[in-house]
Amino acid sequence: MIETDKREVYRYLGYRKNMPDEAVVRLVDECLKDLQEAVTPRYIFREYPIQSVYPAGGSAAQIPVLRIAGMEISSRSLMRNLRGCESVYLMGTTLGLGPDRLIARASVKHMSRAVILQAAAAAMIEAWTDRVNGEIIQAAAAKGLYCRPRFSPGYGDFPLEFQEDLARILRLQKEIGVSLTESMLMMPSKSVTAVVGLSREKAGCVLHGCEECTKSQDCAFARNKV
Repeated sequence: MIETDKREVYRYLGYRKNMPDEAVVRLVDECLKDLQEAVTPRYIFREYPIQSVYPAGGSAAQIPVLRIAGMEISSRSLMRNLRGCESVYLMGTTLGLGPDRLIARASVKHMSRAVILQAAAAAMIEAWTDRVNGEIIQAAAAKGLYCRPRFSPGYGDFPLEFQEDLARILRLQKEIGVSLTESMLMMPSKSVTAVVGLSREKAGCVLHGCEECTKSQDCAFARNKV
């Protein structure tokens, strides 16, 4: 069972500090119950070394290139997140196709239910990813290492296109049944990929991404606006 914070569901539904009415609360409970029965949660994570280099002929003012598992990533936000790290875990999680099927069926006759299922599934994949992230933190601790906050393609200036590289490196389709559309969106839709830095230096580690995302000030769903 995936423990899901109902406050996160309300946040995705657009509620701020006010509680929804009893009808919405009851429907959220029903949707979470339906999702628990429909999900087939899976995950994968693997460790890879990282190297930071400057482009050939470049200067120290340029953004360094991060080399991870054959990828070459130029991203100030990811570089900041991984400062002091020697390696990373690349991770992928999914709830399976069940939530997508529930949402599709509800969209035909009960749009309000579909909206709540969408919000509940979004909160549930975050909860599942948090649980997997906890396993990563434990695996790192066993090696005397500390984790940085997970960082996904699309955060800050880490391009969404790297979703394709993560899917290839982790063999997501074979390992957990996740594929990509032409626009780099994942199917099943309630899936996540991320990079988790590993360092010998203890640093603050949060499980959620809002605290590290440079776009959080413009995001209607950012936790600092709840």
